[in-house]
Parts: sequence; C-alpha cells; structure tokens
Amino acid sequence: MAKLEFYSTVIPNKPGKGAQLLSAFQEAGVNFVGIWGYPLGKSKARIDLAPEDPALFKKAAKQLKIEIGKKQTAFHITGEDHPGAVAEALVKLAAKEIDVYAVQALCAGNGRYGALIQIGQDAVKKAAKALA
Repeated sequence: MAKLEFYSTVIPNKPGKGAQLLSAFQEAGVNFVGIWGYPLGKSKARIDLAPEDPALFKKAAKQLKIEIGKKQTAFHITGEDHPGAVAEALVKLAAKEIDVYAVQALCAGNGRYGALIQIGQDAVKKAAKALA
C-alpha cells in the first residue's frame, strides 16, 4: 500500500481535450500512477491525476498554466488478484468508520490487481494505519 497525492483539474467535455491535457504533461516529462476522469454535467469534465513525482507535476502545471485543485490523498493498493481483493481493504476502512469517497480498481493481468481508494484529508493517518 502506498499513499499518493492527487490533484484535480476541470476541462471542457469535448473530444480531444483529455488527450491535449495528458500530452502537455507528457511533453513536460510527468508520469502518472493513476488517472481517472468523469463528466461534470454536459459541458465539463473533471480529471484526477496522481503523479509519480508531485513536485514535477506541480511545476509543470504552473508552467503550462493548468489550474489544479488542492492536494488530495488516495491509497494505492496492489496484489495478487482473488475474489474480494478490493473488498478486504474496504472492510478494514469500514471497521475504523472511515468514509471512502471513491474507488477505482482494475485487474492488472498476470493474476494481479490494483486499486486507488480516495478518502478525506481528515482520515489519512487513520486510514494508513487501517490499511498497513
């Protein structure tokens, strides 16, 4: 389990806008551990970005004039895929009464899985202990 910083930005919900955003970060040398996006109504989309190097990401966003939100926290869990792999982590958080904002999970192939679990800033320390 790893604790990750992630940041959000809002872009027009139009074809190619996500590609433009990610291409700009690619040219700046930014690599991401996780990216997830979703619509905000019909005309906008929110993109959450978990950079491998937060300092480089913030520097690039400033240079590219990309407005990003406040630092948020997610936990990156990985392991051998099996029934209930993600549920096991969520059960640990529920036992400590930690509210989960969102979860993104995928099979990574070769019997592995990965997930990003978003929680509130006020529960970061408590969640880290629960997931350790």
